[in-house]
Amino acid sequence: MRYNLIRKMDIADGPGLRVSIFLQGCDFHCKNCFNQETWTFDKGEEFTQETIDRVIELCDNPHIRGLSILGGEPLHPRNIEGTIELSKQFKEHYPNKDLWIWSGYLYENIINKEILNYVDVLVDGQYKDELHDFRLKYCGSSNQRVIDVKKSLKNNKVCLLKE
Repeated sequence: MRYNLIRKMDIADGPGLRVSIFLQGCDFHCKNCFNQETWTFDKGEEFTQETIDRVIELCDNPHIRGLSILGGEPLHPRNIEGTIELSKQFKEHYPNKDLWIWSGYLYENIINKEILNYVDVLVDGQYKDELHDFRLKYCGSSNQRVIDVKKSLKNNKVCLLKE
């Protein structure tokens, strides 16, 4: 697994001040994707335990509300194990900080459900250029959903985040 970028202070990808990591590799290739440089799996930097340690350390700031994992595609079969490991270690260190993931996969179609044990909010669905809407807060197109994962697991159905 590889990653493209780590932002130590991000205010665009989730609520509050956050750390964000953009993973490398995506097969969806959505038209007018804002992050096309993350499509190939062989660019960027190697994702290692040192990468996880760096992200965890960046989150060790009382002003950081949480971690955002974007892409590329964090839930792609080539990325899912690293995404799970990062998410697991993040939640072990910071159980009271939130974890957000953006994925083109729909919640219902996630194959490795272990990831849901760690995620607080999932923004799901592929970006659709024809449904682009600048008014949306955490997604680019109106087909995407901002899902409260903990509530969804508890109720055994998709529950959207209410802010």
